[in-house]
Amino acid sequence: MAVFIFTALSTYAQKLPLITLPGSATFHFLSPEPIQYVDISSKAIVGDIPIHNVLRIKLVADSIKSKGIADSVDAIITIAGETFIAQYRVTAIPNPLNKEYPSQMEILPEHTKPLDIQSQGFSQHQLKSYATGLLFKKSETNIAQSSAFGIKGNINHIAAIGDYIFIDLSYTNNTNLKYDPDEIRFKVADEKVTKASTVQSIELKPEFILYTQHSFHKNYRNVFAFKKFSFPGHKVLKVELSEKQISGRVLPLKIKYKELLDADTL
Repeated sequence: MAVFIFTALSTYAQKLPLITLPGSATFHFLSPEPIQYVDISSKAIVGDIPIHNVLRIKLVADSIKSKGIADSVDAIITIAGETFIAQYRVTAIPNPLNKEYPSQMEILPEHTKPLDIQSQGFSQHQLKSYATGLLFKKSETNIAQSSAFGIKGNINHIAAIGDYIFIDLSYTNNTNLKYDPDEIRFKVADEKVTKASTVQSIELKPEFILYTQHSFHKNYRNVFAFKKFSFPGHKVLKVELSEKQISGRVLPLKIKYKELLDADTL
């Protein structure tokens, strides 16, 4: 039985894409989406994720010095993204003989197996694809508009797919001063607030933001994705753009619940 299991594992490992890791070199795996999980079967190899879609590995220094350990390194590396899992076989060469070896590999579709992510929602790559698609649709003008301090805001689209709501908004600066946004906040609050009432609001955090933009001179446009939410009819979704300066300009937009119910389907 032991011989059978060993033979089966060896056959499986041989079918995996092979990575040759020279003694002191560093190897990089390039993932098409953020890496969520990594497993390295050998302690002779260490790795880290310097940025969200890159796995970096190399041999442990003690393994390089000990030829016996380095010669025996034959590891399986498992990499899981948001929608896939991939495995690679890594062998070590402690003293390469004047030969160049690849230092990186892109995780290709043929290396991967899909994961069941229906309960987890869309991946960042999928959210980006849907959000980008909204930019090519003609803007609507009857959802929500507001203007103040020379700044005009408009909700271009509200769209839904699955458990997500996408809000496409834009701002136009009609002044000669550039606008430095502090943040754009989304809150569910009462539509009308009297001085005697206690203001209660719930802030919503986007699951995904298409662009990171620190300032704009004339035009700004972005798409925000949220997990599906609802609120009572007497409340509204307030979108508040605020400026960094002490006397900063603040521009609110109000989205009625009916506009969310009438959202387009992506």
